[in-house]
Amino acid sequence: MARGIAIGRAVLVASSRVDVAHYFIDAGQVLSEIDRVRLARNVVVDEIHRLQGTIAQMGPKEAPHELAALLDVHLMLLQDEDLIVGVKHWISDRLYNAEWALTTQLEVIARQFDEMEDQYLRERKADVEQITERVLRAMKGAVAPFAPAKQARGARKTSQQDLLLDDTVDVPLVLVAHDLSPNDMLQFKQSVFAGFITDVGGRTSHTAIVARSMDIPAVVGARLASQLVRQDDWVIIDGDAGVMIVDPSPIILAEYGFKQRQGELERTRLSRLRHTPAITLDGQKIELLANIEMPEDAAGAVEAGAVGVGLFRSEFLFMGRLGNLPDEEEQYQAYRRAVEGMHGLPVTIRTVDIGADKPLEKSGDRTYRDDAHLNPALGLRAIRWSLADPSMFLTQLRAILRSALHGQVNLLVPMLAHGSEIRQTLSLLDHARAELDNRGVAYGPLRLGAMIEIPAAALTLKLFLKYFDFLSIGTNDLIQYTLAIDRADESVAHLYDPLHPAVLYLVAHTIAECNAQGKGVSVCGEMAGDTSLTRLLLGMGLRSFSMHPAQILAVKQEVLRADTGKLKMWAERVMLEDEPAFLLAGN
Repeated sequence: MARGIAIGRAVLVASSRVDVAHYFIDAGQVLSEIDRVRLARNVVVDEIHRLQGTIAQMGPKEAPHELAALLDVHLMLLQDEDLIVGVKHWISDRLYNAEWALTTQLEVIARQFDEMEDQYLRERKADVEQITERVLRAMKGAVAPFAPAKQARGARKTSQQDLLLDDTVDVPLVLVAHDLSPNDMLQFKQSVFAGFITDVGGRTSHTAIVARSMDIPAVVGARLASQLVRQDDWVIIDGDAGVMIVDPSPIILAEYGFKQRQGELERTRLSRLRHTPAITLDGQKIELLANIEMPEDAAGAVEAGAVGVGLFRSEFLFMGRLGNLPDEEEQYQAYRRAVEGMHGLPVTIRTVDIGADKPLEKSGDRTYRDDAHLNPALGLRAIRWSLADPSMFLTQLRAILRSALHGQVNLLVPMLAHGSEIRQTLSLLDHARAELDNRGVAYGPLRLGAMIEIPAAALTLKLFLKYFDFLSIGTNDLIQYTLAIDRADESVAHLYDPLHPAVLYLVAHTIAECNAQGKGVSVCGEMAGDTSLTRLLLGMGLRSFSMHPAQILAVKQEVLRADTGKLKMWAERVMLEDEPAFLLAGN
């Protein structure tokens, strides 16, 4: 979701799906069919290159860094060797026509994304679907040009390209679509649309990420919205609550109109806090850091007033590579851009936090993950995956060490639970240093940190604090593992509770132990950016929060109003409650 409220008339766009013919070809047509796919792919690649050139000439408000990175992902998927080899296989061995072969291979890739435990990576499936559509349209000779189109609204469903840049309409409009491509998002800021709704996506989908960076009210993942909403219906988007209201009554319209004006005033007021130090009423200095997924996100973090990056999710660089993982130089350049983008502020880089999913295996490898009963949340993921592939891990460690020459870099290791894992990790870090020494390659110093996201780790903190300079509490996974809830499973989502007494105990215990030993501690999960929990975390003794840049100013406002001395006693009362949420709601 993306914050804010938008009110307008619904504009429905046609489904993004392209009809695909399915038929068998003769053996003599194999080469010509392969050429059809190759030429269409090259058309789309050239189109993206032109779009990247356009973005390079725009400012960050018209074309945010998130959008440029999203186009990089699409380019990476289009140029992936496994895609090409797979399509050739379906055409040569099965004698599928070109369109059928393309969609079959991309369905294989999409299923691999579905099997990922990490929600952010799982939602990259939408990118696969979008590039499929673009290539199919190119094969039909129907790739839409990226130019303004003038067309009045009609009763029929309208194409996205026709409406995105239509500046002739003076009534507020809300776009309702199955999905939005990065090309559509690029033009969104210049369009007449006050907000948008999509059937697919989630909080970590690219559509939602770009919407937040552009500060556009949006609701994503609204299921059948594009089928249920009628053309020209009045629609309210409440991005804060993640809901849409169709055909509201005049009273509801007036109420949300008032909320919309209040929201605009609140954002204006919050923006004045950007350069205000985050210090509580009783003089406690609070560190507000940013979570980023891409090197280019560093600019947004600085703009939001972050005093550093508390979590750089390096797995973005590994996403969907299908065996062609980034080498040391590519990773080094990415980490360097992030570090230099923070202009001397610290950057915490988390080693790759991803499961042992097929997109990270070599093409054709099906040695595991084929059994439906396997639980990816409890399998070979994060540090377990890294330690199982020392060569890959050493490559990443060398790149991170080299990036530390350009600024303050912290290394954060996810999902540790055993002393043997800690010692193995530190041994490989020493090995990476030795390899750079042998090559005569310079590198910088690192502060070492571990994520506390498994209950076993939270209950053996003395072991962790013996080896690490700081700890970072990953509340998303800590809640999942403490409550035995798969946070990707909608059937148990209602049981996912950050205020469960067991969760609060583990968080408070970790903060207290780190403070007692003079070690740094932060929270980098969703709890850090939830303003309803800011006072509770402050009362527990937390002094470092890491969150999405868009949440920083709202959390800072809570900090500026807080007295940690008074909150300490209140937090202790909350911790003793059987239902902490009730006491929290009353204060």
